[in-house]
Amino acid sequence: MNTKEDFLNGQILLIDKPIEWSSFQAVNALKWAIRKKFSLKKIKIGHAGTLDPLATGLLIICTGKFTKKIPELQGQVKEYTGTFTLGATTPSYDLETEVNGNFPIDHITDASIKDATTQFLGEIDQVPPIFSALKKDGKRLYELAREGKEVEIKSRKIEISEFEITRIDLPELDFRVVCSKGTYIRSLAHDFGKALGSGAYLSELRRTKIGDFNVNNATSPNVFKENLELNAST
Repeated sequence: MNTKEDFLNGQILLIDKPIEWSSFQAVNALKWAIRKKFSLKKIKIGHAGTLDPLATGLLIICTGKFTKKIPELQGQVKEYTGTFTLGATTPSYDLETEVNGNFPIDHITDASIKDATTQFLGEIDQVPPIFSALKKDGKRLYELAREGKEVEIKSRKIEISEFEITRIDLPELDFRVVCSKGTYIRSLAHDFGKALGSGAYLSELRRTKIGDFNVNNATSPNVFKENLELNAST
């Protein structure tokens, strides 16, 4: 049972972010619930690593003095599962934008799929998607992308320690990836399509782990609010 002091002194809250929620919306939902429950004018609260609106899964939210732990938590290794759809590309590398190119997939075999995964293991250079929240010249990349501007994005070093294909049902591939901070799974989808001599985009994504934290122990923002109203002591 959490008290007002618990939240102010610091809590690490594990949230299972619903699809189509932004990470900011999830943080806001918790902030308002805590403030309302304990009649607080303000409380420090933030998340340790954004999830795209179309992704679901683990979002670590820190309150009070534990917001100081956010940089450390952001640096932890992450695990994702999801689906790549082969044979097409989109500008955002996921379903946020419409398909802008179609490619053959008849030449793709189970063996070539397994072989392609090995190209992405270890430390690699990855170019983030243009539709991302990274900044260039003070503007977020997705803002520039929506204005139709050509932007040169520098590659960055990331590390993929595990990458396995868990289901092949073309044009869909299910995967599991364990990777470092700063890895874009959308870029991995795009690059994976290229490696297969085709195209690909990310059609489903779920973050399952951050460091030792597991989504199996997380609750949805709505369940958090319900539990808070029922159980928390003032």
